[in-house]
Amino acid sequence: MNRQTTNVTRRSIIQCGAAFGAAWFTTPGLFAEQLVATPRSTEGPFYPDKLPLDKDNDLIIINDSTTPAIGQITHLTGTISDVKGQPIRNALIEIWQCDSNAVYLHTADSGKKKDQQDPNFQGYGRFETNAKGEYRFRTIKPVPYPGRPSPHIHFKVTKGDRELLTSQIFIADFAGNQKDGVFRRLGNAAAQKQLQAEFTPIKESKIGELSAKFPIVVGRTPDESKGKRG
Repeated sequence: MNRQTTNVTRRSIIQCGAAFGAAWFTTPGLFAEQLVATPRSTEGPFYPDKLPLDKDNDLIIINDSTTPAIGQITHLTGTISDVKGQPIRNALIEIWQCDSNAVYLHTADSGKKKDQQDPNFQGYGRFETNAKGEYRFRTIKPVPYPGRPSPHIHFKVTKGDRELLTSQIFIADFAGNQKDGVFRRLGNAAAQKQLQAEFTPIKESKIGELSAKFPIVVGRTPDESKGKRG
């Protein structure tokens, strides 16, 4: 896989809402009926056991490095709302995934594959939603790895010390989805469809970037959620 390069600065990328902005987000709070809550899925064994020093929403560049991670750059965006369509502001969304060489930022995995790990991939990021419940990340398109034929991005949503949702984002209609045990355990086609996102080429991009839009509907409010962050 070829390394993607760009002269755009890290700060401008994180703040580039105007570049793709209007198309990124849906308008919350305009629903006549209740929305269907986003299905839960397993956290998996590789939530980072040691969080990186750089924990921002740009997983492609670590700190002030000029060397980007290997992989197909993806702008992952969406909104977090409740089942009534009301945006959840100041919710913390965390994502984590393996790098393009199928190595997670976890000592149980990276410790065994240090020579394979992409040192320029952050592996984990977080973002706090704004008043409209919007979130955004810059990461790579997920890849499969031994034992998980379905590429995926893990995510967790919390508000304060309350965990609202833990689940995974899958690539829509990927051939390996139906071979993946976690994906199959979602149980029905409707739940499986809810956890899939289209990874669409951005026409304006000269380096083959993708856009993935994934709305999250939380079935519990912070007051109703009893579980704390894991």
